[in-house]
Amino acid sequence: MIYYLLYPLHTHDALSFLNVLRYLPVRFLAATMTALLLTFGLYPWFIRRLQRRQIGQVVRTDGPETHLSKAGTPTMGGALMLLALVLSTVLWADPANSMVWVVTLVTVGYGVVGYIDDASKIRTRSTGGLAGRHKLFLQFATAIVICGWLFYGEAGLPNDWLEIRYRLAAPFFAFSKYPFELPPWLYVVFASIVIVGTSNAVNLTDGLDGLAIGPVMISAGTYAILAYLAGLTLFGNVVADYLDIPHIESAGELSIFAASVVGVGFGFLWYNTYPAQVFMGDVGSLALGGGLGALAVLTKNELLSLILCGIFVVEAVSVIVQVAFFRLTGRRIFLMAPIHHHFEKMGWPEPRVIVRFWIIAIMLAVASLATLKLR
Repeated sequence: MIYYLLYPLHTHDALSFLNVLRYLPVRFLAATMTALLLTFGLYPWFIRRLQRRQIGQVVRTDGPETHLSKAGTPTMGGALMLLALVLSTVLWADPANSMVWVVTLVTVGYGVVGYIDDASKIRTRSTGGLAGRHKLFLQFATAIVICGWLFYGEAGLPNDWLEIRYRLAAPFFAFSKYPFELPPWLYVVFASIVIVGTSNAVNLTDGLDGLAIGPVMISAGTYAILAYLAGLTLFGNVVADYLDIPHIESAGELSIFAASVVGVGFGFLWYNTYPAQVFMGDVGSLALGGGLGALAVLTKNELLSLILCGIFVVEAVSVIVQVAFFRLTGRRIFLMAPIHHHFEKMGWPEPRVIVRFWIIAIMLAVASLATLKLR
């Protein structure tokens, strides 16, 4: 909105400095700082509001004993993150760019699903919440509607997206030389699975103080770089063509959204770091996970996300494997799933698990960026 309102004024001599708003890095940094200041400044007030309304965390009785002390800690803190994320994106992104609205709608839609789930847990004072099948139905319905428009629609979609929307980019393979292409219906299903899977994987990771938000920020920061490179033209040369990755000029604006995720993440982490003063709840984890999944689809990095979001992938797979193995044999592979609880059961202190998972997330982000030159 600021871009839309103020940038046209740069033609006046006295306001020529507003020309800087045309540069993505400027708005990238502005969005990060806006989101950071909103969350950092408002969380003390928001936490007090949650405490007065007795919106506290319900803890699993079969979990690690050290978690029992977390009961009653204010939760649903992700609602403020979602508000700050949307505000900073709307303020600094180009409102004429439909890609920004797509990723924002996915994030808000999944935030609503998370809010319903959290509200159910608070109301019943249990960890059950919204039934799994109902949650998956709402998640897939949201994803399929939006992906259906992305891969079947025409109106409102940028031409650079329409030209390559059925093509699949694979890490380590040059995009121009290996034209992997999927039928529209299959891409709708595949993209929906990516979004839903990422959303639930982040939700499963959100079990320790600061554990989920660290990799979320790292992944979002990497997507910001990938989105920026996808649309960057430098000295008359298209950078995406040089790197042999999908060239989607309109995807550059997605870096504003991704930067806002990093900003709200830092603001939230100040209060969520061990020992946490507030938890994000499903309203935060499902929304942020859905946003990351949408970024993967819109920047054509669905397969690369298996590496970049490796922490979330391992957390989700550990639950799937644990449940399947237990049903087949009556025994467990891990002491407890998701896998971060396995390490707690082994005696690792919570901060050690968190920091080591963050380090792995950074290594995976570096590896993901390295694939840009390994093609």
